Amino acid sequence: MSAARDAILGRVRTGTGRPDGDQDAARSAVAERLAGRQRGLQPRRIALEAEDLVDLFVEKAQAVEATVSFVVTPADVPEAVADYLRGRNLPAEAAIAPHPDLDTMDWEAGTMTVERRPPQDADAVGINRAFGAVAETGTLVMAAGPESPSTMNFLPASHIAVVRASEIAGGYEDVWDRLRAAGRGRGKALPRTVNMITGTSRTGDIEQIMQTGVHGPKHLHIVVVKEG
Repeated sequence: MSAARDAILGRVRTGTGRPDGDQDAARSAVAERLAGRQRGLQPRRIALEAEDLVDLFVEKAQAVEATVSFVVTPADVPEAVADYLRGRNLPAEAAIAPHPDLDTMDWEAGTMTVERRPPQDADAVGINRAFGAVAETGTLVMAAGPESPSTMNFLPASHIAVVRASEIAGGYEDVWDRLRAAGRGRGKALPRTVNMITGTSRTGDIEQIMQTGVHGPKHLHIVVVKEG
């Protein structure tokens, strides 16, 4: 399969005048084109200072039935999550993404039991680390990878996402700029999958009656870290 794929891609490169040995030049051309692109129109409502962008994000997220809590430092996240679970009468146990930021947190201090692994169908709670967020629509941006499994965003009935206040951008293009920069800085390509999550899973397909949790989590809780 690999040999066949290489042969097909080789013919594509030849047909487009881009030989196999010219990959560096091709990457440079793409980077130059992206850097020189025109940005789309930005709505006036996102021309805000950082603190006001956070307020707008919370407003938009809550409008689509997400809940939001704030903590000062990353060390405060486990207790905030435990408080949320107690308030919902949910079990104090969760599957947690193996993200370095989440690994440094003392989950036992929050009287929780966590397992660092991709989620399973039986998991009631999943905790993930968001790459960023968009204030304009109250949207979380989740970059898939070993540190942030996409399944964590869909399988557990209750999805808890952690995001820093400094990672809340005004519009989508700002987040895509960060994604591209992160890939270049780490010597990696863009994530294979980028999930954009606005509120809880919902559908009105059945008799036009709104149902939540049909295609994903029924509850979405966002923990915003102010510092650290």
